[in-house]
Order: sequence, then C-alpha cells, then structure tokens
Amino acid sequence: MTLAIDLPETAPETAPAPLSDLVARDAREFGVYARTGGWAFGLMVARSVRPGGQSADETPKVSAKEFAGLADCSPDRVMRYYKAWDRAADDGLVPHFEELAPGQEVELPDAEVWLTYYVSRSSAGSERGTAIAEAAEAEGIRPTKALEVAENPTALRAAILADPSTARAARAALLDRIKEDPDLQIELARDVVRTDDLKKAVATESRSADRIGYVRQIAESGRIKTPAGQTLDAPAELRQEAERHLSLLDELNDDEDAGEWASDAYDTMKSLVVETVEADPGLRVQERRTKFYSSLQRATKVFEELTFDDVDAQEFYEDDMVQQLEELQQAIGSCITALRGARGTAPETGGPAQSVG
Repeated sequence: MTLAIDLPETAPETAPAPLSDLVARDAREFGVYARTGGWAFGLMVARSVRPGGQSADETPKVSAKEFAGLADCSPDRVMRYYKAWDRAADDGLVPHFEELAPGQEVELPDAEVWLTYYVSRSSAGSERGTAIAEAAEAEGIRPTKALEVAENPTALRAAILADPSTARAARAALLDRIKEDPDLQIELARDVVRTDDLKKAVATESRSADRIGYVRQIAESGRIKTPAGQTLDAPAELRQEAERHLSLLDELNDDEDAGEWASDAYDTMKSLVVETVEADPGLRVQERRTKFYSSLQRATKVFEELTFDDVDAQEFYEDDMVQQLEELQQAIGSCITALRGARGTAPETGGPAQSVG
C-alpha cells in the first residue's frame, strides 16, 4: 500500500535587490570620514585650492574663494581646513600643497589627530585667539574647547556659579595669571578690600600664614625670638616640637582649614619660648633688661616729639598738660631712684628727673 504525502511547496529564493550606487557611494564616503575625520575634507581643499603665490596659469587648482563658491560655504571655513592641512604638512604628517593634484588620493592620519591642527572658530586667527589656542595646547586640550569658552563668558560664569570644581579651576587659573598681570593684581586687590567678607577672610588667612611662618622659622633655622626681641638658639626639645607641629600643618589637605592648627602650634611655641627664658636665671635677667631698654627707647622717642620750637605754648596750654608732665616727672624720678638704689648709690638732688619739667 503506498501512502501519498503532500509536501509543502518550496518558496522560490528571493534575489537581493540591486544595490543603489548612491547608497554604496554614501557608505564608502562615510567609511572614509569615520576613519579619517576632517582629514578627508582637508585633502579635498589641499588638492583643489592653490597655495599662495601660485597663479591660475600654473595649476588647475582654484582659489579658496572660488572653491567656497562651488561648495556653497564661506571662504573662511575653507581657509580653516587649508591652514590645518598646512600645519600638518609642516609637521610631516601629510604632503604639502604643491605635491598634490586635483583628485589625488593619499594615506591620511587618524581622525583623532585632526583636532590637533584644526581650529573651527574664526577667532583663532586673531592675536587673542592664537594666545588661547597656544595655552590650550600647553594644557593638553583641544583649542576649540578653550576658544568656545572664551567666546561665551556668560556660560563660563554660569559654570563657575553652579559647580565648585569649575570655580576651583577658575581660581587656580586666576592665581597663575596674576603673577604676570599687574593690572589684574590691582583689580583683585581692590575687589577684596571693598568686600567685607573677603577682607575678613584675607585677614584671617594672613594671620594663620604668619603663625605658620613663626613655627616654620623655628623648625628650619633653629632660632627663637623672645618677647623682648632677643634672638637665641632654640633648645633641641623646643625645635623638635616646632618640627612636629610643622609636619602636622604640612600634611593638611588644601581643603582643610589650617587656622585652628596654626593657632595651636603658635600658642604652644610662644609658651615654650617663655618657659625657656624663665628657666634660665641669666637669660631671664637679660630679657628684662632688653625689655626695659626697648620701652625706654620708645618713651624717649615719643617725648622728643613734644617740642615747642615752631609754636607758642600759650596757644594750646591746658592745666592737665602740666599735671601729666609732673606725674611723668615723678615716675621718672622714682625709676632713677630705684636704679641707683640697685647700684648702691644714693640719689642725687636735681638730676635728670628735675630737668623734665
């Protein structure tokens, strides 16, 4: 017995649709641009636009203006590609213009390298733009990024106001710039003194810096200055303590407030200096002698300024002036008596104390 089985009919294979030449051309051009980026367009300009100095009779190439007209774009845009290719040719990456003919194909560099030579903004051609582009290259970024920021200060301001990291970068840049810009130094200084909060902050930081400097000076030089102004060699223990505080201060991060640490280190060192002086009888006496001389010199200088050479005393005479001078005379007399008594010498009548009045 034979069974008849109906098998499904096999569908005929569908032939692929013919590939459009236009699609294929687009794909090829896309691939070229994906691999080479702006170099592909740079090559079109380099092999079609005649370099400066060549006349139309010497080459089939056209001027940048003519090429721009054919491309329906601006001559400036064409020249940016032209200059990018020229810079790359000087570096040996691509052939010079004179070596290229219309339609000629050459091996092109990687797409990423193009941005090193091409600047898409017209401001790059100005002195200001050139300076910005050079600074960008020095920082290792694309000139186009720096030029875009420079041409939009409002966007820069918005980023600084909204983002702490951008504000810190702007602060660091300003600090670097004011080293070579005296006018900016003056402007920033004026802004600080006119802003109460900034003025207070500067005063606080300046005080902290002075205190850290005091500790650093002891640690690095091994010398101390007493309250009376004597300069002495620091004891080993005191210097070690200064070094310990200084190491703690140096280990602080930039975003940490050094004010409290600086105050603690400063107060500690000042106390140790006083203890060092008081612990040595001879040094203690010398400290008091130095302090006395310092006070005496200041008082003498002030009194010497009380002169009647150029005015008539009667013009401004007041009874309390004489009273204060008499009290001063008594104080000076007591001081002289104490000093002479210390030497075992009896006070003389009518000494320098009586000449004050």
